[in-house]
Amino acid sequence: MFTHLTLKSRNAKTGPIPVSTTAADSCPKACPFSHNGCYADGGPLAIHWRKVTEGKAGESFARFLDKIRALPAGQLWRHNQAGDLQGKGNAISGKALLDLVEANKGKRGFTYTHKPMTTRNAALVRMANDNGFTINLSGNNLAHADKLASLQAGPVVTVLPADASENTTTPQGRKVVVCPATQRDDISCATCKLCAVAKRDFIIGFPAHGASKRKAESVALESA
Repeated sequence: MFTHLTLKSRNAKTGPIPVSTTAADSCPKACPFSHNGCYADGGPLAIHWRKVTEGKAGESFARFLDKIRALPAGQLWRHNQAGDLQGKGNAISGKALLDLVEANKGKRGFTYTHKPMTTRNAALVRMANDNGFTINLSGNNLAHADKLASLQAGPVVTVLPADASENTTTPQGRKVVVCPATQRDDISCATCKLCAVAKRDFIIGFPAHGASKRKAESVALESA
């Protein structure tokens, strides 16, 4: 399962930070956005992701980790602009995640996962968040975000309706902050950095976007 590291993203919303892409085999079958509104299924990212999945771009996970170790101290970087944590399907590879946490020491890596939070997966995610590598649990909608937050395994993000522009709350009253980079052109992941904060008391919401945003929005509206 190949992983590719781009040292300087050209995505305006991400900003010029390193970003990685992992083969699609890593995506969980449990993800409701798989071929149903995933933003990575369209545009140039989809082409690149396909090459990584087919082994035509990227490298082995071991070589990828060498590149992470070589990043400057304090470097902010985003793991998996497409793809998920190592481990086929719904499972998270414990060894791979431990190795990633170790390689990230001294850096500010962050990512998102749609892997289902089984007892084992949640324990691994909690370990990573406690040791400097931030893993955001990806909620399908506001109600799902509440369920993920109750696990206390890590920070939570969620999908919002495409036209969402104001902060809101979950059904259980948790604060949801709309991603600043989706609202202002002068903000990017490189300058915002909220998703890299493991200990935060609010959920970050991402309005459905991409070529299939209406499909993604239909999942987000299931919280109603």
